[in-house]
Amino acid sequence: MRTVERWRSEGVGVIRTDARPTAVRPPSPRCLSVAERAEVLEIARSPAFASLPPSQIVPKLADQGRYVASESTFYRLLKAADLQHPRGRAHAPIRRHRPTSHCATGPRQVWCWDITWLAAAVKGTYYYWYLILDLYSRKIVAHEVHAAESAEHASHLIRRASLAEGLAGRLLVLHSDNGGAMKGSTMLATLEALGIAPSFTPSRVSND
Repeated sequence: MRTVERWRSEGVGVIRTDARPTAVRPPSPRCLSVAERAEVLEIARSPAFASLPPSQIVPKLADQGRYVASESTFYRLLKAADLQHPRGRAHAPIRRHRPTSHCATGPRQVWCWDITWLAAAVKGTYYYWYLILDLYSRKIVAHEVHAAESAEHASHLIRRASLAEGLAGRLLVLHSDNGGAMKGSTMLATLEALGIAPSFTPSRVSND
């Protein structure tokens, strides 16, 4: 009721606009001064910090016993000054896209591998045929049959094939689909250790 009475005393039927957006507010006591803002930008441009992001600048200053501004303030001031991009000798990162196709001009350049289900004598039971094929020569590089599908079996097979074909120091692409054994952490770690580049068939969508 008091609010309604106050509104009526200020003018019956008069609808006033919200004055909050245009209200003059006192500056925050935590707001940096002009000199402090200039110091932040000067530090960010300095040779010692020009190639570093604020997430590394602030800790390094702290190691020196200095506190100029918070990490978020550094980011905000750099953005306002259009300095959020790489500064100094730093260069913008180059995005390198993995090739979507591979062409083999000779053997031991691109291998393909897959796992095929083989029906066992007992109905509903299967064996798993692991096979690696050279894309160029169509040679079966290595193959094994196991009672289960796993990245560990695949890892062992690629190690054996790599040793048998003398791939040490050679560049090789191993192509497969997106199966669990193909993209398992054990298999990917093995490929990285052997210097083999994995390649996967792009995921299909319903309208392919």
